[in-house]
Amino acid sequence: MRRSQELPPRCPKPTHELLQLLTRPWTMHILWVLSTSGPTRFGALRRQIDGISSRLLTERLRDLEEKGFIYRHYEPTIPPAVTYGLTKRMQEISGALDKLDELAHKWQEEDAKAARKRKAQAV
Repeated sequence: MRRSQELPPRCPKPTHELLQLLTRPWTMHILWVLSTSGPTRFGALRRQIDGISSRLLTERLRDLEEKGFIYRHYEPTIPPAVTYGLTKRMQEISGALDKLDELAHKWQEEDAKAARKRKAQAV
């Protein structure tokens, strides 16, 4: 095992594996879009996640589907319609995502308030 992938002391293997999956680049962005937008087609996902390549989006979606966090619904139309959505497993985590969103907004507000205070004191 490479040094960067070694388990920290007392970190349970399931927790380590979950964190390793969720902290990969773009993974949380994908999950966030699906949790806020509901089932979404590939092209719409790509447009909503500014900067992600089609190749990387495909790779992350495959990983998340393999681990049971999202489902892939394929309709054999012309062109094919593929929709991605959250599974029950991922919906169990959505409370944590909601809390992260709440904290992000709270901290952004606190930081803006502190910046205004510093600016006022500098004048």
